[in-house]
Amino acid sequence: MKSSSAPLIAVLALGVFGIITTEIGIVGVLPLVGERFGVSTADAGWLVSVFALVVAVSGPFTVLLTSGLNRKWVLMGSIAVFAVANFVYAYATDFGWMLTFRVIPAVVHPVFFAVALATAARMVSAQEAGKAATRIFAGVTVGFALGVPLTAYLGSQFSLEAAFLFGSIVNLGAFVGIWIWLPSMPAGRRTSYGSQLGVLRRPLLWLNLAFIVLIFAAMFSTYSYFADYLGQVAKMDGRWVSALLLVFGVVMVFGNSLFGVLLDRNLIRTVVAFPLVYVGAYALVFAVGSYQVPMVAAILIWGTVHSGGLIVSQRYVGLDTADAPEFGNSLFISFSNLGITAGAALGGWSISTVGIRQLPWTGAILAGLALAVMAVRLVLVRRARLNALVA
Repeated sequence: MKSSSAPLIAVLALGVFGIITTEIGIVGVLPLVGERFGVSTADAGWLVSVFALVVAVSGPFTVLLTSGLNRKWVLMGSIAVFAVANFVYAYATDFGWMLTFRVIPAVVHPVFFAVALATAARMVSAQEAGKAATRIFAGVTVGFALGVPLTAYLGSQFSLEAAFLFGSIVNLGAFVGIWIWLPSMPAGRRTSYGSQLGVLRRPLLWLNLAFIVLIFAAMFSTYSYFADYLGQVAKMDGRWVSALLLVFGVVMVFGNSLFGVLLDRNLIRTVVAFPLVYVGAYALVFAVGSYQVPMVAAILIWGTVHSGGLIVSQRYVGLDTADAPEFGNSLFISFSNLGITAGAALGGWSISTVGIRQLPWTGAILAGLALAVMAVRLVLVRRARLNALVA
């Protein structure tokens, strides 16, 4: 990777880290938010679910509407919204204002993510585009590894203001970095809205989007209840749960790099193998769930595999939407958030129906369905190639 592009890609990854910290970090301080505004933790949970739903619904539309604008100003404007939103969270005195400023950054979340991925790819050679995307996704994994537990730590040890100001400073740092290192990038010849929307007529793309929803549902059906599972099944106390949440995030960083290498070596084998490996990881978590020491080892494996879902599910989107990359990235962001929402709902339904002990099997079943969808896609691709040879 060219040395001239390295600082910019690092800054874009920092921006993604700030966005993920804003989106997910609030999970660790929901009880404190509930106390501040006098609402239940369940009501405070709307701050999480509303964010994901807005991202899922608005993503493709906001990316289309900004497709004709200078990419530098789009990135700076998007990340500035997150810096301001975190500042508002720190000093808000009304729950309605808090909820409003969860909706506003959620609208521009897909814009920053989609443009950052496309910009990183443009700044490097075609052969290094995959590595650039992996480095951008590192911002996601580091967000889980450090952003979420650090937000919780700052909130519990200092104040809710300190927790949210941390997010504001991170996003402000990304804003300054983009301003310094990203040259002006006019949109140039803009692909028409009709041409971009035309990618939706491709059956293979819809199979890939179904794969994304199922993979993310598999990931978050169980991860969303990480603390409850360890507390109720493994009988771990809060200190152990907090420590293992951090460990889970740290090994995600390693897993992100590992799956990036595997994808570069063999795309098809890695995409097919991933759901199978995830089923195995969930089977392990279920098998050792009641035993604390083996459960620690299982979490190392689970966290490593978990991070792979981000780049494994995104890689085919780039191939299916090569003529509209930013719109394709926005579809990935929207459908992955749809998967997160569905996964959390299915996980909750599983807990209320069969009990939390059986929760990993929900994720395993969803991963199996994702494998079936990908198998259909590969069969259709092979059939199309054979027909082309015959013709």
